[in-house]
Amino acid sequence: MAYDRDLSFVYFGPTKVVFGAGCAGDVGVEAAGLGCRKALVVTDPGVMQAGLAGTVVKALGERCVGLFSDVSQDTGMGVVNRAAAYARAQGADCVVSVGGGSVIDTAKGVCILLTEGGGLENFEGIQLLTRPQTPHIVIPTTAGTGSEVTSMAVILDERKGQKILIVEHFNTPRIALLDPRMTEKLPPLLTASTGMDAMTHAIEALQSVQREPVADGLALHAIRLLHRHLPRCIESGADLAARGQVQIAALMAGWAFGNAMVGLAHAMAHSLGAVARVPHGIANGILLPHVMSFNLAEAAEGYAMVAEALGTPEGGKGGQEAARSAVTEIAAFLGRIGHPLRLSAAGVKEDDLEKAAALSLSDGAIVNNPRPILAVDEVLDLYRRAF
Repeated sequence: MAYDRDLSFVYFGPTKVVFGAGCAGDVGVEAAGLGCRKALVVTDPGVMQAGLAGTVVKALGERCVGLFSDVSQDTGMGVVNRAAAYARAQGADCVVSVGGGSVIDTAKGVCILLTEGGGLENFEGIQLLTRPQTPHIVIPTTAGTGSEVTSMAVILDERKGQKILIVEHFNTPRIALLDPRMTEKLPPLLTASTGMDAMTHAIEALQSVQREPVADGLALHAIRLLHRHLPRCIESGADLAARGQVQIAALMAGWAFGNAMVGLAHAMAHSLGAVARVPHGIANGILLPHVMSFNLAEAAEGYAMVAEALGTPEGGKGGQEAARSAVTEIAAFLGRIGHPLRLSAAGVKEDDLEKAAALSLSDGAIVNNPRPILAVDEVLDLYRRAF
């Protein structure tokens, strides 16, 4: 990747990462190391049913002062505000999130409100905080969002009917415990869709107008790991070695996009989530090859690097040929892992597309797309191509 000789950047990645089968059992030790005495566990009904949250509660022992499990697929401000009120009532001095992206983002919101007070509606924006927030330990049960190491949260604002971004360096999780056993029973479709969320993070970080060399290196290796190990996770969910490699890939992609940011695919996926409640990973996976085609001329250099990471025959040649091969390989990869290929198969109605296209233009992710979006019809056309 060629960089402007005047390039300057800041790379930010403060989260301590602990990796290994069984490391979730160390959560009490890690909480003690942060000086935390009263931990609130945030999770969702599916994680509860799988018994994973109970494992963490047991490991925390007397440090656990409560469990909030009422987190929905697309978490909203109302959920965060209720969880924070419960955390205050329990006197919590740290938060442990056990779940996927919605759970982790809910916990991020709770951490802000425990420190700052008020409701989350007062904190929509970027870098509004001036001090470190309540300590947050993350135990992911999916491998895709990378939210365990990012400073951002995506929350549904029910009043606006739109997902909003809260980006705060002071609220980045302190510790991430990556335990492959926590993803062992993840169903094949959820494994595929969360994996494609990570793939989209990595690819969009490489094409972002804010791309930089540290993030590029993380993104490229994340792509290699996902391409090699995600199919194995779907074929044999109990393969902890493969599960672990995909967890590492999701983490690396999180660090990549947390610094370089994402683009149009995420703006469109956020909007579909708000309008049609499409799971974020599924929306990203379906939209990714279409958005890559749209961005091809402006992002050819980055996509050629993607092609090399994917191992396409054209990957080492560079230029447009290699870039096009990356788009083709991503589309084929979706089929190999059993991921939905059309928005209509994910429950989207044709009537949803115009509203989602309009929302996409005001989504914060769109500003980092390498090809400027000049009209809502451009986004609507992409939705229709993916429909």
